[in-house]
Amino acid sequence: MAVEKIRLQKYLSQCSVASRRKAEELIEQGRVKINGRKAILGDKVDPKHDKVLVCGKPVINKDEKMYIMLHKPRGFVTTLSDEQGRKCVADLVADAGVRLFPVGRLDRNSEGLLLMTNDGEFANILTHPSRHVAKVYRVTVREKADEMQLAKMAEGLDIDGVKTLPCEVDYIEKKEDRTVLRFVLYEGKNREIRKLCEAVGLTVIRLKRTEIAGVKLGMLPQGRWRDLTEKEIKRLSNVSVSKEFQDK
Repeated sequence: MAVEKIRLQKYLSQCSVASRRKAEELIEQGRVKINGRKAILGDKVDPKHDKVLVCGKPVINKDEKMYIMLHKPRGFVTTLSDEQGRKCVADLVADAGVRLFPVGRLDRNSEGLLLMTNDGEFANILTHPSRHVAKVYRVTVREKADEMQLAKMAEGLDIDGVKTLPCEVDYIEKKEDRTVLRFVLYEGKNREIRKLCEAVGLTVIRLKRTEIAGVKLGMLPQGRWRDLTEKEIKRLSNVSVSKEFQDK
């Protein structure tokens, strides 16, 4: 299938950057770039794949869907605004060009992979309780955790009157003054890992989400975000019920 390209000035007008006449002036002034090179009059763009910058800022068609991953630092709440004046994840993606909302939650004292989008259907797929989407966490506790504590958490515990679903808990690193654990959760209860650890006498000192449904945070720096790849979007959009729950 042939790629459908449109004139650059028309695209800038559609994205409410400027009128076509003003867009032509910006192009002539060298203030517009396509995929890293200076644009010239007559250039055409593929809105789905080309990266267009005007005065160094990305151009986003507000009618198009956007999907990103953010490396959320500790100290930020997973909301778009906060009555208490706390730092919000929305502040970290203000340069995305469109209003994005978080997919799920990650508490203030936790860090790591947070998906954000303006596609409500996509968010619903990933957060619906029936999906049991696998989410992976690296968790450091202050104590020396033993096998019995891990087994109890993995089996599920009564938290706030409701038993948690079975999860996976394994060792990453054992030391005398701390233990690093790998958790795989299949539900999205608030502060679940912290409450599980507390229930068996463990104190979480660091919690980082590293993966959602096979999409990994990788080396993305704290506080930075990037677009999801087409492969990642497809993987997340087509996520099915985790195999651990298919026969239950």
